[in-house]
Amino acid sequence: MFVLDSRLQQDSLVLGEFALCQLLLSKDANYPWFILVPKRADVSELFQLDDADQQQLWKETTYLAQALKGSYAADKMNVATLGNVVSQLHMHVIVRHRDDAAWPAPVWGKCPAKAYTPAQVEAIRQRLRALLNAQYQEA
Repeated sequence: MFVLDSRLQQDSLVLGEFALCQLLLSKDANYPWFILVPKRADVSELFQLDDADQQQLWKETTYLAQALKGSYAADKMNVATLGNVVSQLHMHVIVRHRDDAAWPAPVWGKCPAKAYTPAQVEAIRQRLRALLNAQYQEA
């Protein structure tokens, strides 16, 4: 049974779901930082997913990154599975701009997390609805 890691629960907001992944938003308004978590139990590595799930994860990641790049006019999209702190498999999809607080370094720990306002979260939800259409289902 899939259960979202407690650290991901603490550090992010659930925005919705794709066919395979739960879509999260990091609670750090310094960057548009999204996280995809495959809804599979006890998976910490990409190779632990079967072939179909690996393809679906890549499809969802690519679709999200491409949509976000255009919508946010990103200079670069950072896409990674690291899992050094949270072992549950999750894919970071982070919109980067040359003038963001961490550019060009990684975003982790560069500056204190900045909380979203409820209005900002709702605006992101609306943006995602428009971007992801039928692929996106609100949680």
